[in-house]
Amino acid sequence: MIIGVPKEIKNNENRVALTPGGAGMLRQAGHTVLVEKGAGEGSGFSDDDYAKEGAILMAAAAEVWAGSEMIMKVKEPLPSEYGYFREGLLLFTYLHLAAAVDLAEHLVKSGVTGIAYETIQLPNGGLPLLTPMSEVAGRMSVQIGARYLEIFNGGRGILLGGVPGVPPADVIVLGGGIVGTNAAKMALGLGANVVIIERSADRMRYLDDVFDGRVRTLMSSPYNIASAVQKADLLIGAVLIPGARAPRLVTEDMVKQMKQGAVIVDVAVDQGGSIETVDRVTTHDSPTYVKHGVLHYAVANMPGAVPRTSTFALTNVTLPYALELANKGFERAVKENGPLKLGVNTYRGGVTHPAVAEAVGMPFVQTLG
Repeated sequence: MIIGVPKEIKNNENRVALTPGGAGMLRQAGHTVLVEKGAGEGSGFSDDDYAKEGAILMAAAAEVWAGSEMIMKVKEPLPSEYGYFREGLLLFTYLHLAAAVDLAEHLVKSGVTGIAYETIQLPNGGLPLLTPMSEVAGRMSVQIGARYLEIFNGGRGILLGGVPGVPPADVIVLGGGIVGTNAAKMALGLGANVVIIERSADRMRYLDDVFDGRVRTLMSSPYNIASAVQKADLLIGAVLIPGARAPRLVTEDMVKQMKQGAVIVDVAVDQGGSIETVDRVTTHDSPTYVKHGVLHYAVANMPGAVPRTSTFALTNVTLPYALELANKGFERAVKENGPLKLGVNTYRGGVTHPAVAEAVGMPFVQTLG
């Protein structure tokens, strides 16, 4: 198979879909790898690094898209890339179609087979290709929140951990999954008071064991959310429903009750956001805005700020699936790999994931057998 790796064009997206080592493993398996020149520079990989592993360097993105049977990316294609779509092309990347109806329509219309990293799901419910980026984003959310709580960045002027004689900040985490757990680890490590709001009693028991009671847990309900949000110095949105739009758990009225200069970091923004006042997606160039006196951070590609760590972590988990697709071909690969099959969002002009179909308002089509 011919696998193409174009350079990412989303604002300040410095990750790349494959490390040179990953490209080398595909080459050793007998496949051709086309890499756009400069694709790895943001993650610290030179063109020579890829060439040494047997990748073929291409001068332009159009050449990579046109010459490849499968395109591997990090982020969802942007409108300027829609013209590269064609029937039968395999697109393997984060798609987050629940918050991108226009992209879903173009994938369906063009006949692209879209396989989304974020909906590949194991029998135990785990999301193996989303997990490492969720770990990165969860940990980053606290770093970012701590920075924006500083007075010079528009925050309340609070140190997360406080000092002896001065209480620490209150950090409220919506969701106790991978993002929420990693956010709690960081916030707890910095000495903050941490509350995780979670809907699963079993998950709360797990979190209580993991954190040895040092993190408080609350059952998710409108009353508990409203009470906790009102006390928050830092509110982190960490809610995910695979393939679906994130539920809006924090209303605008709740945000109005928050402390002036409090900070919201909504990691779920790439799935539409779990906080009602997160009504726009921001970029690394202009990451925040203020609403009702509360600072909002709504960057959809947070791990792009730490691209070298993120690219290694991403390739670690995507490469085995890419090899399976390349070695077996799409039809056989999804037939023999149930988790991979769940990653297929669009195929032969239809939306083939029920949660995605519902989110984008298009019919669910069962075309994979």
